Amino acid sequence: MNAHTAALRDLLPPHQRRKTRIGLVAGGLGTYWPQFPDLLPQLRESSRYVSERFQAMDAVVTDVGFISDAQEGTAAADRLRQADCDLIVLFLTTYLTSSMVLPIAQRTNTPVLVIDLQPTERMDHASFDTGAWLAYCGQCPVPEVGNVFRRAGIPFRSVSGWLRQESAWRRIEQWINAAHIRAALRHARHGLMGHLYPGMLDVSTDLTLLPTTFGSHVEVLEFDDLRVRVDAVSEAETKDRMELARRVFTLDESVVDEDFAWGARVSVGLDRLVEDFGLDSLAYYHRGLNGELHERLGAGMILGASLLTGRGIPATGEYELRTTVAQLATQVVGAGGSFCEIQALNFEDGVVEMGHDGPAHLAVSARDPLLRGLGVYHGKRGWGVSVEFDVQHGPVTLLGLGQDRDGTLSFIASEGDVVPGPLLAIGNTTSRVDFHRDPGEWVDEWSATGIGHHWSLSTGHRAADYRAAADLLGIPFRRV
Repeated sequence: MNAHTAALRDLLPPHQRRKTRIGLVAGGLGTYWPQFPDLLPQLRESSRYVSERFQAMDAVVTDVGFISDAQEGTAAADRLRQADCDLIVLFLTTYLTSSMVLPIAQRTNTPVLVIDLQPTERMDHASFDTGAWLAYCGQCPVPEVGNVFRRAGIPFRSVSGWLRQESAWRRIEQWINAAHIRAALRHARHGLMGHLYPGMLDVSTDLTLLPTTFGSHVEVLEFDDLRVRVDAVSEAETKDRMELARRVFTLDESVVDEDFAWGARVSVGLDRLVEDFGLDSLAYYHRGLNGELHERLGAGMILGASLLTGRGIPATGEYELRTTVAQLATQVVGAGGSFCEIQALNFEDGVVEMGHDGPAHLAVSARDPLLRGLGVYHGKRGWGVSVEFDVQHGPVTLLGLGQDRDGTLSFIASEGDVVPGPLLAIGNTTSRVDFHRDPGEWVDEWSATGIGHHWSLSTGHRAADYRAAADLLGIPFRRV
């Protein structure tokens, strides 16, 4: 976390949502315990280490202990089912039969990750007897479990390694990040306010798909829901919000005081709207006409929507429901996620220039974000203040949510690097992204995936996390 991001975190306290829930169970074949008395204590010690590693992660961990037979596996399944986990981790400490773990996957109806982490990098062959070897035999049942899961129609995923192998734990952490995304989307309440930007057919989304695919809820709102809350904002609250904005943004000389005050007032109203409806995201658009109140509300959203996004509640224009879902996914893994589209190609420098007017994720800014006054919003009615910055230089990952002809939703991702260079100063968030290939070829391949013309721009190379999340969510993943 850079100094800029840390300062924003103090000014904009992160939104608190339901914590991710991880179920954990370790197991081995009970027949071994009387035969090799030293084996079970060693395996329990390994399972304690694994439990401690999971307890240190940003999740609620339900550790149901060690199972030794099928009956104990069934009992563990019942406890894990009641815990309503987002991911269940099965630690295979030595050989066990698939009958011990199949009920856990079947009865909980929860994605399962199988891990097998032997005690050290290798056995000491000269000194090992059968009991010592069996502590290294956790890999033995992995194919058996994989076979039975396939026959039962249960997705199989595993991480094999040794107990303190950090590269194996990084692979495990990818699945925990994926569980964070699954948890957020399972329980999210997405606000959708206003109407579709006329003609943007790619943005149009079947609202039933989010609850049926992820389990989330879509709350359909009216701009009048915002209007009545903005009407109730006091002058003192407006001034307080303006002061907060001065601490978060650098104000350009083009900012008109009246427009700034209006944006601050709308921002306070937006906060109340989000709180009253318990929203985790908000997508909005209203065209309006001739300066009437709803047009002014729509044009006054950018300041408040950016502040909400900075707190971890993506608020995105142009009625982009699917992109707010993608932004929520990138947000919960700590990668930010700013509203984005292609702006231009620079074939001389080999970069794709991308960004968007309107709301932005302030935490991914390379510097103090700028608040610029605009006399016109291109392609939209209204005028007011807009946000401008360059994304932090370095690795980034695009994540979009596609929708196919049959209604299937998919995660679509591409990794690149934000590089320095000249940017437009027109009140947009703009970045120069190098995908290390011809920009035109990248655009062609990206467009062929079925992505819409908006997506989330997140920091870090995160495609592996997003691939794992798609796997847990049961949706396709496409990468360019």
